[in-house]
Amino acid sequence: MIYQELNPVGNFAPWEASKLSELERNQVSNSLGQKLLFENEALKVWEIFLQPNERMGFRRISNSFTVTSMCEGLAVSRFSDGSIYLYRFQENDTRFVPMAENKVVQDLENIGESPIYFHIMEFKSMILTLDFDIKSIYKSK
Repeated sequence: MIYQELNPVGNFAPWEASKLSELERNQVSNSLGQKLLFENEALKVWEIFLQPNERMGFRRISNSFTVTSMCEGLAVSRFSDGSIYLYRFQENDTRFVPMAENKVVQDLENIGESPIYFHIMEFKSMILTLDFDIKSIYKSK
């Protein structure tokens, strides 16, 4: 998975008014994917399937996750800090995204010519150390 910054943090000038309005109205989901495939006390498994030009709205990400692309494709993601990234991926590309103390709000839009399909494994009860050893420590509710 290759990603490239298209727009820096803090620069909302190139944003469409409709996307800014979504953020201002706090239209943000807490779901990492479109469809929840599995859940237990430690993790959730999601899927995302987007046709060309289809967009998944803004979502709040607070847990570490692994994303696997089930096909090749091209997508863009806008972040609530103003940054915009372009993602190019091949079938079976997998990326681990540690969240630690951070929370991120971002959308995802398929800008390619074919559908894109992802599986996401969200680690809802794991805390990662700096050397990425996983310790199973349940977050307080």
